Amino acid sequence: MLGKRKSYYVENGIIHFAFEYGKGSLEVLTDNIVNVFVPFECEEHRSKAIEGEKSKHIHFDVQEGIDYLEVRTAKLIIRIYDNFMVDFYDTRGQLLCADYRGGREFVTQISEKFIEFLKAEGHEVPQATDKNYHVQAVKRMEGDEAFYGFGDKAGVLNKKNYDYEMWNTDNPAAHTEAFKALYKSIPFFITLRESCVYGLFFDNTCKTYFDLAKENKEYYFFGSDRGNLDYYFIAGDNMPEVVADYTYLTGRTPLPQLYTLGYHQSHWGYETSAEIRAIADKYRALKIPIDTIHLDIDYMDGYRVFTWNEKDFGRPGEVIADLKKKGFKIVTIIDPGVKLDPGYDMYDEGMEQGYFAKTPEGDTYVNAVWPGDAVYPDFGNPKVRQWWGEKQKYLVDLGVRGVWNDMNEPASFRGELPEDVVFTDEDRPCDHGQMHNVYGHLMAKATYEGLKKQDGRRPFVITRACYSGSQKYTTAWTGDNQSLWEHLRMAIPQMCNLGLSGMVFIGTDVGGFGADVTPELLSRWVQVGCFSPLFRNHSSKGSTRQEPWLFGEETLNINRKYIELRYKLLPYLYDLFHETEQNGMPVIRPLVLHYEKDKETWNLNGEFLFGEHMLVAPVVEQGMTKKLLYLPEGTWYDYDTREKYTGKQYIVKDAPLDVCPVFVKAGSIIPCFEPMQYVGEIELDTLILDVYPGEDRYVHYQDNGEDFTYQDGVYNEYEMTITKDETLTVRMLHKGYEKVYKKFVICYKGRKNEFAFNGEKLTVWLS
Repeated sequence: MLGKRKSYYVENGIIHFAFEYGKGSLEVLTDNIVNVFVPFECEEHRSKAIEGEKSKHIHFDVQEGIDYLEVRTAKLIIRIYDNFMVDFYDTRGQLLCADYRGGREFVTQISEKFIEFLKAEGHEVPQATDKNYHVQAVKRMEGDEAFYGFGDKAGVLNKKNYDYEMWNTDNPAAHTEAFKALYKSIPFFITLRESCVYGLFFDNTCKTYFDLAKENKEYYFFGSDRGNLDYYFIAGDNMPEVVADYTYLTGRTPLPQLYTLGYHQSHWGYETSAEIRAIADKYRALKIPIDTIHLDIDYMDGYRVFTWNEKDFGRPGEVIADLKKKGFKIVTIIDPGVKLDPGYDMYDEGMEQGYFAKTPEGDTYVNAVWPGDAVYPDFGNPKVRQWWGEKQKYLVDLGVRGVWNDMNEPASFRGELPEDVVFTDEDRPCDHGQMHNVYGHLMAKATYEGLKKQDGRRPFVITRACYSGSQKYTTAWTGDNQSLWEHLRMAIPQMCNLGLSGMVFIGTDVGGFGADVTPELLSRWVQVGCFSPLFRNHSSKGSTRQEPWLFGEETLNINRKYIELRYKLLPYLYDLFHETEQNGMPVIRPLVLHYEKDKETWNLNGEFLFGEHMLVAPVVEQGMTKKLLYLPEGTWYDYDTREKYTGKQYIVKDAPLDVCPVFVKAGSIIPCFEPMQYVGEIELDTLILDVYPGEDRYVHYQDNGEDFTYQDGVYNEYEMTITKDETLTVRMLHKGYEKVYKKFVICYKGRKNEFAFNGEKLTVWLS
């Protein structure tokens, strides 16, 4: 407790407070974003998530109240009391969020006798909560809250009554909703109430704890034993505004290369180049569209990073060059652990420059991962990141098109790295306890910047571990899931919450990484994968292989159907990524994001929006051939049958194994491509417009799908409007890319018509 407020002063948008027992500050960054800061450990923020100046230097008023100091912006009223209690109101005076004035009530301690009983029975001993954290904020529950976000945490969409830890964790056991931590630490969440919505971002990279009214229904809290109290309150009139402001703060997913949105095939492990070639040829022979094959750790020489296994994969890069001729792009895995191997250039260079983490005594820290004894690059050191980035040239020269960062929690085979292992925080020493949660984030940043410099195209980086802000540098997947129906069900709320947490380019291992997939499970999972931003099938050694032709004709045809649909929808998906670069909106969206006033959407775990125009309700239960789903307000059309439905009701949809229920909002214009086997196979000079009755305006974006010239205006934008009298107009909003569409194919009420386009304007009377 900081005690009574003694004084304050305002400087450069920051209100500095002196209390009896410490100090704090409140910074007004925008009308909607306020930072609360107490320097328990250091005087600086030293954020890894927030880069660049975010303060807009707005005007705000400060005045004394009866027992508080009041700060007013155009959107918020903030009242600061003794003990640095901070309450937030909207400008009408309605309370949004208040600090809790009582003390925490701890869980009853577990008796020694009961602990001995649990041990004797082989049960895990639960950890009782018995302390306040050194850094802690406790917020009052009003009773109607729902909580969303937190990244890839297991379980359901709404996190109310659950508790979590932010500590990047590689746990190979089958994930359940009881898991408090997984691979990612994104300490941001959105609180939705019937009357308001806001976000909270606790920017502390140490191990942090969140309790969403599980401990006590009167409050929720977040805290840590280390670091500073450093959180951002983000107001908004609706959930999209909160997401926009959070991603304004931490960064937005940049536009990816178009090919990365196609289908990816991976397996640990494809052990020879002959096996890779056979997989590629089989896909082409069966006419299953695919762009990318991933190489897991076996392509490396003895699991040494930035090497090539010539014995099993032939001359370096040869198989990559050969598959390129057939339209394939290759992504290779890279782990952070560098083999302890004198004579190996990565090890020798890193040792000479002092680029690896050290013990408190000053020796190079050694643990073990795939290559055996290994050392860990100190990615908090800018020189190490630059060095690692330069090493990407080895992969680029081989023809590699993307880099898949794995094991970067960091994972280790001899127990977790001790918290006192010494790393660097840019310009000062720090320890593993401070660096652990941002290790994968900084590795992704090094990889992204290295690929951008060495290759010039938009980097494609995948990561398993990350922190808030990683979306600026990398896509992600949800880690080592299992071929379990529960993990398919979990994929939907996981991806929805990752999207709300700023991580837009995400996916799950289609079919499951571990255990054995069944034909039915794979068929249902590929239907979810079709609408996932990252669409990758991946499985592990020792489990059932998951290439679609291994399960019979029915499974093969279902996989082909939904992979073909994915390629058809590529221009719509690309538009969604263009949108997220502008405003942070995710691709996969929980219905509550657009329909927050409808409480039926608050806890929908089994369906999602694919952009704002398409609703996807996959079957995620074994043996089910019908789907109970909710359609929100408005008019909706069944994507397969074109049957019309009125929203704000539940319906039961027939869903045999080869059908994933999909609905399209009235008035939607869905841009589509002609059939293709891979990006680059055909000239993309025709755009198919799938038009649904109603009124709407849609903007379609087009560029070369590969480099950064779009940032200099080399792109086209087409405005498409549909009116109540069934008139469709297409006109150019921006013309900066030479490859304007030559024709449009209009699909409306079961009819298709082709129209030449002169590059300026086209008007079509649909009926």
